[in-house]
Amino acid sequence: MEKGELDGKLAEEIRARVLGEGFMKIVQTLRRNGKTFRISMRPVQIGGETRFQAEMVDDGQVRVKNFDANGAAEGLDEILAQRGPRDLHLMTAKGDLHVRVTRKGRVTATRSAEMDRVVTVQPHDRVKKTPLTSFDSAALLRVIGLTDGEGRVRASMRGKYDQVNEFLKVVEDVLKEEKPDGTFTVVDCGCGKAYLTLALYFFLTRTLGFAAVKVVGVDRRQDVVDAAAKMAQQLDCGDGAAFVKSDLGDFDLKSVGAARADMVISLHACDTATDEALAKGVEWKARFIVSAPCCQHELQKSIGPASSEAFAGVLRHGILRERLCDILTDSFRAMILRILGFKTQVVEFVSPDATARNILLRAEYGVKPGQGGTVSEYLNLRDYWKVAPWLETRLADMLKPYLERYQ
Repeated sequence: MEKGELDGKLAEEIRARVLGEGFMKIVQTLRRNGKTFRISMRPVQIGGETRFQAEMVDDGQVRVKNFDANGAAEGLDEILAQRGPRDLHLMTAKGDLHVRVTRKGRVTATRSAEMDRVVTVQPHDRVKKTPLTSFDSAALLRVIGLTDGEGRVRASMRGKYDQVNEFLKVVEDVLKEEKPDGTFTVVDCGCGKAYLTLALYFFLTRTLGFAAVKVVGVDRRQDVVDAAAKMAQQLDCGDGAAFVKSDLGDFDLKSVGAARADMVISLHACDTATDEALAKGVEWKARFIVSAPCCQHELQKSIGPASSEAFAGVLRHGILRERLCDILTDSFRAMILRILGFKTQVVEFVSPDATARNILLRAEYGVKPGQGGTVSEYLNLRDYWKVAPWLETRLADMLKPYLERYQ
């Protein structure tokens, strides 16, 4: 028997448990070349028949495959034949089995006390309730490229799929009491490939039941605008979706026949493009602004180790200075919106595992602008760091009456 190989008796026990009654799941994690390979297998119901589903995760890439009993037996043999340091966890109705193989090839096996668990085989097509599963989104997801031809979310697009879902959850919460009589207009600032733009159109019309919706995607790249317009045509959006090539600062709502913007959104518009989206939302008197900022570099040009003796130890390190400037930038943005009459919250909209850029600003117009407490907080923070936030400069005329009163 080779070093690290399971002895025949242990391997046969695993086969009997997996292919016999009461099998729940087997997971093996293998470490090789500094990376982790994980394979799991469980029983599923497909078309009323019990089959086996294997999921393989190799350096972040996910593959899923379904087998009959014979295929499962072959797949199990491949699992048992793997070499190198690894951990195996087998769960059955009668109990668990843990096997560990060390770097030196030592094999240890531990068994739980006998159990009497009820095994429920989950259907393969079980669906977790999310905004993108709240309506028939198959065609949408296929056209925008989040799923493959068989309707499965592409492994490379899982992060984007999760971001869109979480963004839509925030929109749903923001609009929970909104029932517009006329057309509800949304402007997506820096729409890119329009994943969110088109998903939001269908979510508003199919799930939230808005009678008339117009989504407008604005981007400076002609190729992405053309691609988005083509997808909207494929999805038969008609006049409900429009895409415009323009710098955001130059974009005029009248160019798409819109009298106003009810909601302004942006998902990871880079650096000051987020500020421009916020500024447009303010100038258009949008009722709602929902923005997830991306990279932020403007303050880093002004803040360095000499900016604050108290923070010198933080500012000396590039990564810490970058994160501090991110926090300050979003703090300034939230306070400026509040000064101008928007009730504003800063929230985490998606898991940090999906993206490090997981901060989201949600704002709704409707509070008294220029309240002294908020203005004082803003000026104290701004003047401590001796900076001029880009958004303040952009909205200088609107902010001037409120800031001068307290300076």
